[in-house]
Amino acid sequence: MKKLSALIGNGKAKIGIVGFGYVGLPLAVEFAKKGFRTTGFEVDARKVGLLNSGKSYIDDIPSQTIRELVSKKVISATADFSGLKNQDAVIICVPTPLRKSKDPDVSYIVSAVSAAAANLRKGQLIILESTTYPGTTVELVKPMLEETGLKAGKDFYLAFSPERVDPGNKKYDIANTPKVVGGVDEESGKLAALLYARVVEKVVRVSSTEAAEMVKLIENTFRAVNIGLVNEVALMCHRLGLDVWEILAAAASKPFGYMPFYPGPGIGGHCIPLDPHYLGWKMKTLNFEPRFIELAGVINSSMPEHVAARVGELLNEKGLALSASRLLVIGAAYKPDISDGRESPALDVISLLTRSGAAVDYHDPYVPKIKVDGLALKSKPLAPASLKKYDCVVIVTHHSCVDYEMLVRESKLVFDTRNVTRSISSPKVRRL
Repeated sequence: MKKLSALIGNGKAKIGIVGFGYVGLPLAVEFAKKGFRTTGFEVDARKVGLLNSGKSYIDDIPSQTIRELVSKKVISATADFSGLKNQDAVIICVPTPLRKSKDPDVSYIVSAVSAAAANLRKGQLIILESTTYPGTTVELVKPMLEETGLKAGKDFYLAFSPERVDPGNKKYDIANTPKVVGGVDEESGKLAALLYARVVEKVVRVSSTEAAEMVKLIENTFRAVNIGLVNEVALMCHRLGLDVWEILAAAASKPFGYMPFYPGPGIGGHCIPLDPHYLGWKMKTLNFEPRFIELAGVINSSMPEHVAARVGELLNEKGLALSASRLLVIGAAYKPDISDGRESPALDVISLLTRSGAAVDYHDPYVPKIKVDGLALKSKPLAPASLKKYDCVVIVTHHSCVDYEMLVRESKLVFDTRNVTRSISSPKVRRL
């Protein structure tokens, strides 16, 4: 432990990061900025080639930053995982999707840990950052690594630290977002905390890897449940003929006992739609029924259908059939001002509208092409002349670069699921 502590303390520790995507690359950049020799181990040859040539493939990281770090030889990428044995700390940042059955798919973790085990040596620190169910580090990762004959806490160190990357967030990044750390033993926790303290302003130690795993899940389950609540409120307000946005804005004026959440066309991204299912799955194995989680999931997943139904209602009011209408969906990314379309509700909305017989185009300056129900679509330009040909424009993702005043002015009908047109007074605008 003393040797590794010294290497971390003097900035000489070699950092290996398995998975150079939305989580791994930003983390690597922070370590490299502090002078640590950082290597990304990545199966995607395209990413390896781009990074080693000084090009970024992540929106939040400028290529200029990558070029500077590559030229200083503090960051590199490789597809040769045998180099893991040369690393002092190995941080696993691979995806953890869900299977179609909504069960956790830990195959990427298994693959990454297998590579780490094949190259494990005494004195290494292994950290899992991939979001997963409580118990994964101890029940899955630790036994795989100990099959080598080395023992956690004695021959190598093992910890879990949940990623908290928020793509497109201009205020909070890795450096100023507190880092939660839990080890399988005291020394593992101390080493992991010491390592992260070199690149983040605040480290929050918890008692175990299970506690750290649970922290990540409760963060996003909290969001999913509260979004589910306001989505249900939006459905109730529609039935009552009330403006949900007016009500939520007034409620948010209370300076205590209330935290504002807002409805929308569904939830997307790599965390909120998935993480509650990880927690729910784990609890079911313990014969515990996670009722809040499941109800929130039902409500949130039904919102694209509500949006499609509302579009049909609005067109009917104008004497138009959804099956004979031309529609334009604004936004394909799962959140504003990024190019990430993972689990985006826009894809479900487009699919539902298309299946109803409507001719559907989309516009997204960040996402030039998408595939919906096997059909390849390309983003359409947004111009006054083109807007006039659509019977309804549906705002699903509220990118800040879109000229919404022009959009409302030139469109026949606008259905705004994000309240981005709240400052525009027009009879053509209807909101969720």
